[in-house]
Amino acid sequence: MDQDRFMKLVSELTLGKRLPDVIYLHRSALEYIADELSKFTYLIAKAGQIDDEHWNVVKYYRKDFRLSYLHYPLFFDDSYPALERSSTVDLRSTTKREMDYSKAENPPILHRKELFVHPDHPEYENFITLTQEGETAGLYENHKIIGFRDSWYRLINQSGYALVDGRLFRQAALQTGDQAQVDRHKTAIQRHSLSAPMKSLSKHGYLDGTFSVFDYGCGLGDDLCELEAHGIDVAGWDPAHRPDADIFSADIVNIGFVINVIEDREERIEALMRAYELAGKVLVISAMLASDSFIQRFRPYKDGVITSRNTFQKYYAQSELQAFIEQTLEENAIAIAPGIYYVFRDKLQEQSFLSNRQLRHHQWKQLTQRPVNSLSKMQVLIGQNTELCERFWQVCLELGRLPASDEFEGYANIVEVFGSSKRLFDVLNAGAASLDFELSKAMKKDDLIVYFALALFGKRKPYTRLADGLKRDVKALFGTYKEVQERARHALFEVSDVQKIYSACKTAYENLSASVMDEQHSLTIHRGFLEELPQILRIYVGCAVQLYGELDEVSLIKIHIQSGKVSLMVYDEFDESPLPLLLERIKIKMRDQDVDFFDYVDGYAPQPLYLKSKLIDSSFSYYEKQMSFDRRLQRLVPSIQGLLGPGNIELQRLLAEQGKVAKGYRFYSIKKTG
Repeated sequence: MDQDRFMKLVSELTLGKRLPDVIYLHRSALEYIADELSKFTYLIAKAGQIDDEHWNVVKYYRKDFRLSYLHYPLFFDDSYPALERSSTVDLRSTTKREMDYSKAENPPILHRKELFVHPDHPEYENFITLTQEGETAGLYENHKIIGFRDSWYRLINQSGYALVDGRLFRQAALQTGDQAQVDRHKTAIQRHSLSAPMKSLSKHGYLDGTFSVFDYGCGLGDDLCELEAHGIDVAGWDPAHRPDADIFSADIVNIGFVINVIEDREERIEALMRAYELAGKVLVISAMLASDSFIQRFRPYKDGVITSRNTFQKYYAQSELQAFIEQTLEENAIAIAPGIYYVFRDKLQEQSFLSNRQLRHHQWKQLTQRPVNSLSKMQVLIGQNTELCERFWQVCLELGRLPASDEFEGYANIVEVFGSSKRLFDVLNAGAASLDFELSKAMKKDDLIVYFALALFGKRKPYTRLADGLKRDVKALFGTYKEVQERARHALFEVSDVQKIYSACKTAYENLSASVMDEQHSLTIHRGFLEELPQILRIYVGCAVQLYGELDEVSLIKIHIQSGKVSLMVYDEFDESPLPLLLERIKIKMRDQDVDFFDYVDGYAPQPLYLKSKLIDSSFSYYEKQMSFDRRLQRLVPSIQGLLGPGNIELQRLLAEQGKVAKGYRFYSIKKTG
């Protein structure tokens, strides 16, 4: 193999951890890449006298005729395994360079191990969980400092976490009496040291100083120090580290990674209920998540496990955590992130939060890019205050209206420089920019009608007053509350009009980048395209979701045009397999307000999803290889024309007749025997 051929094969790799100059791949994944490159890799290792036991990761150079064979002895046992040795073969100069890291005090380490293996690997899901933990903790924000073991461990510690059995835990959750108190200067604590639930509060605007915060089970108090440094009214209590601290009611109460370390279920329930009673507006609950295969590594104890540090951990599944919260508090738990839920006591806050979730966000053109022929006095002022004007305009686009004084941080500056916000808005909204604003205004009106229509369908108790932000939205965009209610009621009633549902489905099919329409019977989409549907279909599906619950596990949504039904399909490994198997189908009967569940796990021949490329677009990283797989499959089995087709066993028989077998995204020839 020459250099050009080598570089071409490397450039075509779809697996592996990709960096600008190299691609890393675990040896177990070599069977899924081009045979020519795989055989060449083993051939060079043999020619370079690199024993199999001395490498398990290969490093392909994208711009050089080189390979490196790396040995991570604890690749599967250590969450962040250290490099023990490397052998680099330069194929141009036919030289080999070896490096021994076995005695290095600070060796290089690996992250994001799921990228090194094929999605079919049994450890793939565990690796994803590890990476998500690191991302939630903010550990990957500066990739330049995480490549070596000491700097990685130091970053973990500085961020308020600790490694226990390879998993990241908040130090505050490790209720160990011999743990030394960590004193940090308030201003020296970086934002990434905040716990994941506190980060979520910051993201949603709850840590702007407007709300008081109480940390129930604050541990060593790292979050308290950071919030105090920002001038936030915050207090905390912990049974081990701050047992004498007073317990206060507050607008926001956080019970972060507490319920998972309480071994007694009744005490766990009591802690959750007590924290909820303290919350004036919202309770934030978080707990550790893990897969069954990971949990099985530990010694069972009660409904959890005992870790190597002799601490108790109750790992949850996402749905299990939600069910525990809702059964305990008898309130709706809103999923914010994996392992993090909000429960609102203040229903106005809940109303504002949910309405904001219906908003769609788009990238808009920069104001400074608009051509200007002459500079008026206002334009000069705008040029001198570009950053302020840009922020103001973006808020106008987000709201679809002029912001009030408390909705824009620099409002006083706007008035001081330009005289009034309306004056500045009129200048910014001139010319081409007005199209952006009219579009954002239309989108905001659409979002609000969807929100109020779903509120009507859910028969929520009428509120005596709207949240301030919603009041302004209604007045600016609809004039009166009666008007928006009338529009929402009309939109809700329209979902029973079969012809309008059909027209909307047809419009969606023509405009969406991916969907499947079955004549006048149904429209099937990936759940990721839900917000791009026309208003009537967003309400139609939203009503169904209110009857069912969160769409966390749902892959596809099927809108039945004639029968007033919505089907939700859950597939096993939808994003990993070219032929994901149907696990569960949920049929929601809107007219009866009833939900039927159909489980396809036991006693059924697994039904594959065919031609998945019709339901995804180029925003999915595997789109191209799915397209290629689907074209090849249709050539081999011409009878496959739609999403449904032969069962899994029948498919294997049909492929075998063609002398082929499917593995991952590739087809292999069956070796004939005898």
